[in-house]
Amino acid sequence: MTDLPFTLDQLRILKAIASEGSFKRAADSLYVSQPAVSLQVQNLERQLDVPLFDRGGRRAQLTEAGHLLLSYGDRILSLCQETCRAIEDLQNLQGGTLIVGASQTTGTYLMPRLIGQFRQKYPEVGVQLHVHSTRRTSWSVANGQVDLAIIGGEVPPELHDSLEIVPYAEDEFALIVPTSYTFTQGEVISREDLYRLQFIVLDSQSTIRKVIDQILTRNGIDTRRLRVEMELNSIEAIKNAVQSGLGAAFVSVTAIEKELQLGALQQIHLDDIVIRRTLSLITNPNRYRSKAAEVFSREILPQFAGLISHLETVAPSLNGSRDHNSNLGTIPNGQSGNLEVQPT
Repeated sequence: MTDLPFTLDQLRILKAIASEGSFKRAADSLYVSQPAVSLQVQNLERQLDVPLFDRGGRRAQLTEAGHLLLSYGDRILSLCQETCRAIEDLQNLQGGTLIVGASQTTGTYLMPRLIGQFRQKYPEVGVQLHVHSTRRTSWSVANGQVDLAIIGGEVPPELHDSLEIVPYAEDEFALIVPTSYTFTQGEVISREDLYRLQFIVLDSQSTIRKVIDQILTRNGIDTRRLRVEMELNSIEAIKNAVQSGLGAAFVSVTAIEKELQLGALQQIHLDDIVIRRTLSLITNPNRYRSKAAEVFSREILPQFAGLISHLETVAPSLNGSRDHNSNLGTIPNGQSGNLEVQPT
């Protein structure tokens, strides 16, 4: 075949239509007119001599041939991007782009710091941070859309053979309560005390929620007895709810450094229970690895684990600076009573 029956622009248009679900939204996302998109699709179908879309419904649905072309088109466009980035690397970090992925907590609270350090050393390199669920982030690395990522959940089993998954750091979860809650003799409470608190949690499908519930269950705590006051869909919303006195919550220590410093909330500890999850570094060894990604991995990422360890160390000292003089532990819903506190 001397002349290909499609162009890269046509593949981009096909991908946009499949993603957006309509010709109009695809045109808007590509900053072209809808008639231009329709004409390109018509030309593509004529050149291939097959229909690519079923135009009978309200949403643009791909035919079997359309799905096949989209599958190969994604791989073609991805290789084109890799080619461009490889050429940019010839400038030896005087340009180019680094694309980093992360799951929600690490992407929100830790990765921006590391990216800031990288940008200080290599200001000519553009950096993108993609923060999504572990599943979506894993697929982005597998497809070559992201150079490397730090995730806290389980990589989809179907990607285990495609990705290199390296345990990287331990992320500890803290039990936080409003500053109006006081506990006798310090900040350690027993397992039974958990059943007297009202909790603010992530939704039941959240990876973090599942990890916390599994660890509590392994330590003899019946999570079904925990009194869930509300379910929210973000860590920031949970922290704000706790600060407003609505209940207690488990959150990563990386997410509460500022609040502990400001005295906006307090951290208490469970007797003999530490809740941790493993964070992993994922890369695709079969994809081109840019110089920017290599430098970021070699010079910046080693600070990541150290930063988490530092936060886990300083969090108790920040929290312990507040005075706990009351002998009465205040519990939500107007209930109060002496809490049994174990020695630290």
